[in-house]
Amino acid sequence: MTGTKRGSTGQIGARRKRVEDPRLLTGQGTFVDDIQLPGMLHLDFVRSTHAQARIAAIDTSEAAKCPGVVAVYTAEEIHGFVPLLPGPAELPGLRAPEHHVLANGHVRYVGEAVAAVVAEERYTARDAREAIRVDYEPLPAVTDMERALEADAPLVHEEFGSNLAFELPLGNETAAALEEADVVIQQRMLNQRVIPNTMETRGIVADYRRSDGQITVWLSTQAPHLIRSLLAELLDLPEHRLRVIAPDVGGGFGAKANLYGEEMLAVALAKQLGRPVKWIEERQEHMLATSHGRAQLAHVTLGAARDGTIRALELRILADMGAYPHIMTPLAPLQTAAVMTGCYRIPCARAEIQGVFTNTTAPDPYRGFGRAEAAYYLERAIDLLARRLDLDPIEVRRRNFIQPEEFPYSSPTGYVLESGDYEVCLRRALEKVDIGALRQQQGRLRSEGRYIGIGFASYVYRAGFPSLPKLPRTGFLKGGWESAWLRVDPMGKVTVLTGTSPHGQGLETSLAQIAADELDIDLEDVVVRHGDTASIPHGNGTMGSRSLAVGGSAVLLAAREVRHKALRLAAHHLGVEVDAVRLEAGRAFLPGHPERAISFADLADLSYSFLDLPDGMTPRLEASATFEPHNWNAPFGTHVCVVEVDVQTGEPKLLRYVAVDDCGRAVNPLIVEGQIHGGVAQGLGQALMETVVYDSEGQPLTVSFLEYATPTASDMPTLEVELTETPSPLNPLGARGVGESGTTGAPPALVNAVVDALAPFGVEHLDMPLLPERVWRVLHEAGAVR
Repeated sequence: MTGTKRGSTGQIGARRKRVEDPRLLTGQGTFVDDIQLPGMLHLDFVRSTHAQARIAAIDTSEAAKCPGVVAVYTAEEIHGFVPLLPGPAELPGLRAPEHHVLANGHVRYVGEAVAAVVAEERYTARDAREAIRVDYEPLPAVTDMERALEADAPLVHEEFGSNLAFELPLGNETAAALEEADVVIQQRMLNQRVIPNTMETRGIVADYRRSDGQITVWLSTQAPHLIRSLLAELLDLPEHRLRVIAPDVGGGFGAKANLYGEEMLAVALAKQLGRPVKWIEERQEHMLATSHGRAQLAHVTLGAARDGTIRALELRILADMGAYPHIMTPLAPLQTAAVMTGCYRIPCARAEIQGVFTNTTAPDPYRGFGRAEAAYYLERAIDLLARRLDLDPIEVRRRNFIQPEEFPYSSPTGYVLESGDYEVCLRRALEKVDIGALRQQQGRLRSEGRYIGIGFASYVYRAGFPSLPKLPRTGFLKGGWESAWLRVDPMGKVTVLTGTSPHGQGLETSLAQIAADELDIDLEDVVVRHGDTASIPHGNGTMGSRSLAVGGSAVLLAAREVRHKALRLAAHHLGVEVDAVRLEAGRAFLPGHPERAISFADLADLSYSFLDLPDGMTPRLEASATFEPHNWNAPFGTHVCVVEVDVQTGEPKLLRYVAVDDCGRAVNPLIVEGQIHGGVAQGLGQALMETVVYDSEGQPLTVSFLEYATPTASDMPTLEVELTETPSPLNPLGARGVGESGTTGAPPALVNAVVDALAPFGVEHLDMPLLPERVWRVLHEAGAVR
């Protein structure tokens, strides 16, 4: 399936600058907050200041008196016209609590919406919310998963009798293999809670037109069509009267694939009040109320032979559900379990998963959703194994790699890896860092009292989800397919409509390259449109590294159909058989007879005529296509991190970072490298500094950038990125995902490097984030510093 044509214009594989960048970099982009409509109202929220409390009373009288305030709402006022939010994906035994848009008598995390204000001006609404008085009766809260499962823990939902949301096993039996193993490694590992922190926070504008019942919604979202379907179902609106537009979106990272209560309320109020309603999330609200990421704890057990051959892997996973799990929240640990064996031949693997309610914001998809956690646990465990056996961690990886001839390879957890060549990435990464010389330098510097560490991570994850019946129902995903529409105007210019909805990935460029390459025309002659449900019939959005491999394949299939129609039309006008005509460099011609040619623009113009078309051909050069993958594709790679740890301060300093990644056919290597750079930055941020901290009463202590650290340019080394290309057999492009490669490879590579640097002091494991204080304390306990 991977035999894509490379046209004479050479678009596929070309390092083209992003065509969308001039618009975005010069301030000409249109984001939700740029939308201004006549008569627009502004929505704001009062949020809980308690992690758990009963609401004794809410006094909105003073807020209602404020000049410019149109209405004030509590759960009581919206009852009857605003329904409950959708529950989590269906899993066996999952307890799903009712999730109200505004808290109904009880709050269960700091940041939960309690009341809403609608006013003529944004700052009027903000002032009015301060006038609302909420009388709370505080209750004990729990934010730690292990504590939440103890018998005397405060209950997040009393009706369930415990904080256990669900239990689920996945995989085969491991007991016998672990019993027979020569060595068994056990380690508790934390994948701490982090905040997505998109550049643009969430926001919505909803406009209701009474004359025909049309509702138009501008929303910062990754999936406009899926949100339209959810809104239509929940608010009992006819879907054809509901238009959702995702304008320019300033990042998503998974956090904008969900429908939130604030958004549903804005749409309901626009209809009720008959005026446009806008809500723009403040940064502190984003940190409190937008879904978080990761929030997993795993007890890892790895059994192996003395030569380092892995026999069994066992994970006991605690996955934080927060107080109210979103649609996708419970699927994170399932993703972790599915890919827990990574790129290794491990015959016995089993995960025991427990979902846990806590008095916190719900985690949800975050770049690497579930799969980055799996890579972290496994790559750390392999380094622990190598340390225990006094083996080279590189050789332990090599000894256990799945070999190219073994694909497709079925893992014990049921995931089938379609193809790969893991040794290629590892070998190139080692060559780039010059591992022999690097280890000599490491030994020399240690003798001088400087502690250099070298960390490796070989990863694989799954991307581009298929429509598999065994996947849990999510309540809003329509499947793994994606659609594209391609039409040529009378002047020969091409418009591509895609059901994916980019938010920074450069798809306006990459998808245009695919179409231009197949039609053999200039890239400047192609424009890509997206994000508007009124002009694009349907799409499943952007998430899970699917847009290029799945959405791009749909574009390729549509372009192939248009190419075929253009060749038929050219053959008809040149009076020859279709097989005699070639389409290259913007013209159709007969090889050897350059005078017998017709330009692509002239063909496009001719296609609009009903009078002289080939038999059975419909007018216009246009086509639609849908592509459905039958399995996940498997991106892979090896990352190498080199650090120096200052033993007096505990600060890790990044010296080098090498990433060799395989995303199959790279349509635009420049964009691919940019994706890897961004992903590595996020992954290093988690490993080094990012974490959500709660106090003993459930109060979050990281609610602004003053307390929640994210990496800046000065924290990053120069990233050395290289691509290998192992085409995937699962789609006609031969492409694999890449958007989550950096966040998957970076955390284990960096932690392995720091632990390697501290090996002379007997340090075997450190939990993320590797804050200088945490590293210093470990060194202090080891007697390295006084």
